[in-house]
Amino acid sequence: MLVPARLASSRLPGKPLADIGGLPMVVRVAQRAALSGAARVVVAADDAGIVQACERHGIEALLTRKDHATGSDRLAEACERLGLDGQDAVVNVQGDEPLIDPDLIAACAALLDARPDCVMGTAAHAIDTIDDFTNPNVVKVVLDAKGRALYFSRAPIPHRRDADPAQALPQPAPLRHIGLYAYRAGFLRRFPTLAASPLEETEALEQLRVLWHGERIAVHVSALRPGPGVDTPEDLERVRALFV
Repeated sequence: MLVPARLASSRLPGKPLADIGGLPMVVRVAQRAALSGAARVVVAADDAGIVQACERHGIEALLTRKDHATGSDRLAEACERLGLDGQDAVVNVQGDEPLIDPDLIAACAALLDARPDCVMGTAAHAIDTIDDFTNPNVVKVVLDAKGRALYFSRAPIPHRRDADPAQALPQPAPLRHIGLYAYRAGFLRRFPTLAASPLEETEALEQLRVLWHGERIAVHVSALRPGPGVDTPEDLERVRALFV
């Protein structure tokens, strides 16, 4: 299990070290990840302060380069440093998800064992409000008959030809993508060498690079929506209130 943590954040500077109930947020995330049954949890950080904070609380951490363009690039470096390769399963739990469900992490990781045709696994849940469906900050995913991702988009997909997406949800319910990923370590180490795709750049969605290059992503559809992540000071205050 790898938890990427980057100190710089335009909306919430110093986010990984933000205090939540007496512990840095990244430590909260790592503790939740450990409850999933993972054999090992490692924080891949870009700042020595994050590494030191993790080590003070008994969390394994390693320092990676600061200049990585994406979280996947950071994880690829961590895989190399840790000697992971081939079919080793690596789950990417974002460092700003202190309420992540350990069972959801385990379900995402299990996809790789169940789906040898896929190099990655991720998760989604049903969208039940029009506001979420039409919100470009809510990423949607559509699946094929075997539960593999066909496309990810910020647009409201699938689109009903004869209906306004602002008025009614399509049926069956559209799916919201959850930013939780499982990788085969060999693919994760190869990912940074793949050329970025035009779709990835248009949608600003890194996972589209995987589909562009003909690889498959298995999707676990959860019955429950995940707990709130932390992107803004307002998000942080909402999560802090849950630990009082």
